[in-house]
Amino acid sequence: MTPRLRGHAAMLTFSALVAGSFSLGSLAANEISPTALNAARFVLASCIIGAAVLATGGMTRAALRAPWRYLLLGGLFVIYFVLMFEGLKTAAPVSMAAVFTLTPLMSGLFGWLLLRQITTPHMGLALAIGGAGALWVIFRADLSALLAFQVGHGEILFFVGCAAHALYTPLVRKLNRGEPAVVFTFGMLVAGAVLLIIYGWRDIVATDWSALPPIVWITLVYISVFASSATFVLLQFATLHLPSAKVMAYTYLTPSWVIGWEFVLGNGVPPALVFVGIAMTVIALAMLLRDDDVTA
Repeated sequence: MTPRLRGHAAMLTFSALVAGSFSLGSLAANEISPTALNAARFVLASCIIGAAVLATGGMTRAALRAPWRYLLLGGLFVIYFVLMFEGLKTAAPVSMAAVFTLTPLMSGLFGWLLLRQITTPHMGLALAIGGAGALWVIFRADLSALLAFQVGHGEILFFVGCAAHALYTPLVRKLNRGEPAVVFTFGMLVAGAVLLIIYGWRDIVATDWSALPPIVWITLVYISVFASSATFVLLQFATLHLPSAKVMAYTYLTPSWVIGWEFVLGNGVPPALVFVGIAMTVIALAMLLRDDDVTA
């Protein structure tokens, strides 16, 4: 399998794992402060990835140079995750996942600004179709809501977080100096954990950890192991082998995965017309994957 194909496989797995954090996160969002939850998440994920780093040779002296890179990247992901859980307090998981699918549009813009990665007309059309499909899902196929532009507070917060996520993707490629994905991920996680502990210290201390309901611990384990440790490595790897917009194009699958998660958790399915938007996002992904003329 070529590096490009491995990058695609990594992002397919990424989209499936990320989807679970929306459904589980919505169940835990109102039970604990987002900063406290994510501080625990980054610490636990740092321990997991740190063990992987030790098992594969440890941190090199070269990887420790310019630690500001890790602070910058960790800060962007802290913004993304904290605003995600703030948004989940009021927004539906499927709607949040649809907002997430707007990330490729922003990632393509940042990719051009930072790396001069070119978006072909075919790729631009695919991104437009995917963005339109995402909006269709966000407004739950309600044309009157779309015309009135009634976006909830949670979706707006998460959109800001997604912008940080979109900027993160090309920055990984720009700032990486040859470090393995697992080493680079470890540096970012440690930096993010430090920032969250400093920023959210009051929330961390105020949290009665022993009294938290089981769903919070289930969510914490999931987002730390699967939606953090695994997905960070997958994203780092894919970013080094695929253009930024194409990497983030896999977010178009997230609403479909979330609908599956919601069904399994017994929360039913959205109105049938919403699936028109889901179909548009899947078509957009297929178009992007056929566009192999963009230089990686």
